[in-house]
Amino acid sequence: MALINQVSGTPYIPGGDSPAGTDCSGLASWISNAATDRPVFGDRFNTGNEEAALMARGFHYGTAPNALVIGWNGGHTAVTLPDGTPVSSGEGGGVRIGGGGAYQPQFTHHMFLPMDPAGLVVDAPPLGPPPMDPPPPGAPALDVPPPGAPAPDAPPPGAPALDAPPPGAPAVDVPPPGGPPALADEPAPELPIPAPDVDPADAPEITNA
Repeated sequence: MALINQVSGTPYIPGGDSPAGTDCSGLASWISNAATDRPVFGDRFNTGNEEAALMARGFHYGTAPNALVIGWNGGHTAVTLPDGTPVSSGEGGGVRIGGGGAYQPQFTHHMFLPMDPAGLVVDAPPLGPPPMDPPPPGAPALDVPPPGAPAPDAPPPGAPALDAPPPGAPAVDVPPPGGPPALADEPAPELPIPAPDVDPADAPEITNA
C-alpha cells in the first residue's frame, strides 16, 4: 500500500513510467514489480504482453483469495490487492484507490500471485501441464509392458537358459568319451534253446544193423 499511497492522485499518462503518473498497465506493472522485489519503475508491460510478463514474475492463471490478482482484456487492466482493495488508473481519472479492480466482467484474463497477510510472496505450485486425464474405458493398465517387451522375469538378452549346462559341459545323457556304448546300441544276448521234452515211450527204437 505504500506504493499506492505514493502514486495515488497522479494523472493518467499513456505509457507513463514514473511517479508523475501512468496508465492502467503501468500501474499493474508497478504493483507486480514491487510484489516480486523488482525495481518498481523501468520494467513495465502493456495489455498486449501482460500474460508473458506476469508469468515471468511468478503469477499463476486464475484467481485466489488473499492473493494479488490482476485482470485484463485487450484494452484495459486493473488490480485487486490481497486484502481486497481495488486499484486502477484510467477509471474516472488517474491513479487511484478504487475502481472495479481485477474482477470486472469485461476482463477475459486473470492471474494471481499468492501472498500472505504481511504482503510477502508465498510459494505456489509451479506452472506446468494440467494433470493427465484418466485412460478411457478399455484402455490397458498403465503398468502393462508395451508389445514386444520382455516378460518381467525373463532373463536379459544373451543370458544362458537357467537349466542349460555351462559351455563345454557334456550333455547329461551322453556317456563320457571311451565309456560303454549307449544301452540302445547293445545287441540282445542269445539265449540257448532248450531241447524238447520227449516221452521215452514215444522215442524210436534204435537197433544195430
